[in-house]
Amino acid sequence: QVPDSFPPLRNETAVHVLRGRMKGIQGHCNSCYMDAALFSLFSCTSVLDSMLFKPFPLCDRNVQSILRDEIVNPLRKTGFVRARSVMHLREQLTEKGQCSSFTNAEKDPEEFLNLIMHQILGIEPLLKLQSGSQEEQQDCYCYQIFMDKQEDLVVPDVQQLVEHSFLTYDLKLVEIPSCFIIQMPRFGKEYKMFSKIIPSLELDITDLLLDSPRECCVCGDVATLECS
Repeated sequence: QVPDSFPPLRNETAVHVLRGRMKGIQGHCNSCYMDAALFSLFSCTSVLDSMLFKPFPLCDRNVQSILRDEIVNPLRKTGFVRARSVMHLREQLTEKGQCSSFTNAEKDPEEFLNLIMHQILGIEPLLKLQSGSQEEQQDCYCYQIFMDKQEDLVVPDVQQLVEHSFLTYDLKLVEIPSCFIIQMPRFGKEYKMFSKIIPSLELDITDLLLDSPRECCVCGDVATLECS
């Protein structure tokens, strides 16, 4: 356990601490979905550090301390988290989530995030989505990319995938999210839609926002119509 707090890793420090053998989060017993999610959420960004410290209304302080002292702080200090620490968290999730398979089965990352953010820590949803002309709003914690095979996208970047997915399902962001967690397309061991996906270091969500003023691509004035 590392009870002291450590900031997220940046630039050359991140490379030095995280690169090499015995680095990252040690996998064990189908933990890959959780290992990858935790690494993405905490290794190099502080956007969700409120999960580690803030006493939310429904917050389970035991789960919060395991997440902070046994996973995030060791990852940021030494670049390595042992499988036992993640298993400790999985055991707590099994106990709190009424699901007996969190300690041995592979889950969807969205299921893990919903459980720990909503049921255990009581965090407000991070994303507000609206579909087409419907007034009904969908609140969620992450966005999973679903899309049909695109022949022109051989090695896409994240920006392209998000835009294609939002366009396909006629979705818009109701407001700018404080944190935009995106799950890449997954199709198991037998088939993967893309062999590689290039990370977009910045994401332009201008065209994904509902009722956002945008420039007309013909005249340059404020656009009044949108064509998919």
